[in-house]
Amino acid sequence: MATVIQADESQGSRTTPPPRRTRTRRADRVRHPAALIRLAVGGGWITLVLLLACYARSSALGLDSDVARGVELLPWPPAKLTAALCGTALLTVPPAFAVDRVLRGEGRRVADGVLAAVLAYGLSLGLDLLAGDLTALTHPLPLGGGRTDPVYGHLAPVLAFMTALGTAGRRRWRTALGVTLGLSGLSGLVTGYATPLSLVLALLLGWTTAHAARYAVGEPVSEPTEEQIAAALAGSGVRPDAVLMLGSGRYLVTQHDGRPDLDVHLLDRYAQASGLLGHLWLALRLRTAPRPLGLHPLRTGLEHQTLLGHAASAAGARTRAPVAVAELGPDAALVAYRRIDARPFGELFDEPPHPDGEAAAVPTDAELRDAWQQLALLQRRRIAHRSLAPNTVLLDAEGKVHLVGLARGEIAASELLLRLDVAGLLAVLALYAGPARAVRAAVEVLGPGPVSAALPLLQPIALARRTRAALARHKELAADLRAEVQRRTPQATAVPVRLERLRPRTLLTIVACVAVGYALLQLPNPVAVVSGADPLWLAGAVLWAAVSYPVASFAFSGFVPEKLSFRSTLAAQVAGSFVKVVAPGGVGGLALNTRYLQCAGVPTAQAMSSIGVSQLFGLLLHMLQLAVFSALVGVDTAGAGESSSPLTSGWVLWLAGAVTAVIAVSVAAVPSLRRRAQTLLRPLRAEVLPRLLDLAQRPGRLATGVAGQLLVSMCFVLCLYCCTRAAGQHPGFNAVAMTFLAGNAAGNVLPTPGGVGGVDLLMPTLLSLTSGVGQDGAQASVLLFRLLTFILPVLPGWAAFAWLKRRQAI
Repeated sequence: MATVIQADESQGSRTTPPPRRTRTRRADRVRHPAALIRLAVGGGWITLVLLLACYARSSALGLDSDVARGVELLPWPPAKLTAALCGTALLTVPPAFAVDRVLRGEGRRVADGVLAAVLAYGLSLGLDLLAGDLTALTHPLPLGGGRTDPVYGHLAPVLAFMTALGTAGRRRWRTALGVTLGLSGLSGLVTGYATPLSLVLALLLGWTTAHAARYAVGEPVSEPTEEQIAAALAGSGVRPDAVLMLGSGRYLVTQHDGRPDLDVHLLDRYAQASGLLGHLWLALRLRTAPRPLGLHPLRTGLEHQTLLGHAASAAGARTRAPVAVAELGPDAALVAYRRIDARPFGELFDEPPHPDGEAAAVPTDAELRDAWQQLALLQRRRIAHRSLAPNTVLLDAEGKVHLVGLARGEIAASELLLRLDVAGLLAVLALYAGPARAVRAAVEVLGPGPVSAALPLLQPIALARRTRAALARHKELAADLRAEVQRRTPQATAVPVRLERLRPRTLLTIVACVAVGYALLQLPNPVAVVSGADPLWLAGAVLWAAVSYPVASFAFSGFVPEKLSFRSTLAAQVAGSFVKVVAPGGVGGLALNTRYLQCAGVPTAQAMSSIGVSQLFGLLLHMLQLAVFSALVGVDTAGAGESSSPLTSGWVLWLAGAVTAVIAVSVAAVPSLRRRAQTLLRPLRAEVLPRLLDLAQRPGRLATGVAGQLLVSMCFVLCLYCCTRAAGQHPGFNAVAMTFLAGNAAGNVLPTPGGVGGVDLLMPTLLSLTSGVGQDGAQASVLLFRLLTFILPVLPGWAAFAWLKRRQAI
């Protein structure tokens, strides 16, 4: 007789208490993310076929003609007879499969298949209407009277029905479906009622619609009964006496004749789909992320899990040893493990432990060492656990540690994966024993080498989800753990390891670059703009763009008390033109200048402080200039053909003031934003202000830096003004200045290299609004400016960068 068990989780005891009989049921349907992935893939292929029909019409028509000529060579009676038989099979196979599924108690799947078939037929009709003009998908009917359908609609509903119903593990039905679809498609080509692309489109539409329906309504998941589980285990050598449900997909099985109890884990589509989207996103971001279980075939996951359990047991580590494996059908299987009378650390101990250690339940030093010894046994056989978390590190009544949850582990693991396990266990034990005790036990068992090698991997993204969530609740614990590892292993050198494959900022940059690239395609032709520019004004723009580099060198040197070589400083400013092409905003220039000062003999702290002072003055002077010129927009002296501004004077000041007020109120009202602002301003108080006091003792250098910052901005303003005149426009100087200052600020904020997109799209709009210049003229002017200040300096910047590298100046 089957019953259900749920443990009474009392914190004080380290033994498993008597079970309390309550039943917890899972959802009867599951939306498997793999269906969503297949839906996206199918949609992409359908789009590709439609693009091929639109833009490769000659190739598609040529393929159709070749097929038609080949069909004419076939004998007439056998071809027509085959077509008739295929039509009969197409109407016979799906109903027969449906009857078979109903007799096996899968009526809900048959209903899902009918829904998918109806959707596929409706989409086929809709696509016929939308794509009716694409001649590459159709040809004249054999008997005249019109053209064939763009989608050979007989195949799509059949394939959608069979796919939604599920043919995995049913080889005969899959073979029947494949033969029927193949011969039916061939008969469509023979009889002239289909084209090659219409056949492909029908198959893709049916397959895609099936997965859309499976994800929309979910796939039915029937939980096996206790009798089914007992019968399946009995066929694997187990002698079950009672089957007790422990929770979702977990069972306790007692055996006859005093044999040990078993923990049974159910592997089905519900278990595969659980958390799959999160694991997919982690696999996309993390280089070392395990492959999601939901992407493995069920049998592959079953074999992998069983093999890891046997390998860990053979290594001598305490873990759940697999006893039996049994299949419950094509979509479900069981793995039976020898039961361990132990509880997870997360249930036994408090996190984090109290400083005095009196009121908290904490593991003993012997238990900590035992945990590290179990990991050492796995690492000796190069077995990576990969899921060390508070729920996978268990402790039994005798004080022995067990490591369970090896489903995502690996055999013959790389050195990096073994180091990740050390970092994971360090984080878990530090949660309940504190960083000092956790690191001390690790060094005693593993030695200082493996512990120090795990230091760069103590990153939240590298840890298991439960461990990462626990560390998020105690924000200082991770920093304390890293500091303790450094203190215990002072002689070790930690080599940084980049684990992230794709950061959110990188993804944002890619999306922004794609959008900007599309927008830039709408700009005027650069060759036509340059060839039509006034040569005298264009020469003036080139002159001011070139002068900006030595002026920037003086401005940079003014904020560095130490003596710098003017030639090397000038080369560093020119090299910044190359670096900013591959770095977003002003990040590349900051890194380059900091490295240059370090190589020039300036200590790192002083170098970063000098850069901070330069950036602070640059920001203040930039805002001051923006305020002055925005106030003067619209009040330029009349004459010389200057256009009037359609906007009122000082509108930028009002806008900037409103934005500043909103930001200030938000920071003052929201505690998290207030703490974030304090964190950002702490370096200003601790590093920049002391450096500023040093510069105040040398007013000449400080004045050089301030004047240089102002002149650099004026050089670019004059360059942009000359570009507008070269393009045949006559704007006011104040409007041009305000346009550059606002556009440059936007370029430093956007996460695109060199501010691409923000500058190129915002500057023409501002120039047109503030000076009355036409949009075409504004775009031509800004395009000239960007050519002179962003595109053309890349090659000299690369040469300067290489020269500095060769002289070891960066």
